Amino acid sequence: MQNQLILFGTQGCHLCEDAEHLLQALDLPYQYLDIIDDEKLLQRYEISIPVLMQNSASNPKELYWPFTADTINHWLKGN
Repeated sequence: MQNQLILFGTQGCHLCEDAEHLLQALDLPYQYLDIIDDEKLLQRYEISIPVLMQNSASNPKELYWPFTADTINHWLKGN
């Protein structure tokens, strides 16, 4: 994959676990970032997690929960 996927979440968040399972089922490589470890991320995402980001230097995009496998695939094709 040309652009890195980052999943923002936190420990104990069942929705974040669901999002991780989705990414694993789709066999998509991603990095998991716990927002609790970064004050800026916490302020930005605390009521929005899980959030999936396609980290492209030229045009980063975010996908907010709820999302499905179809939603992720469509979102990735549109980026």
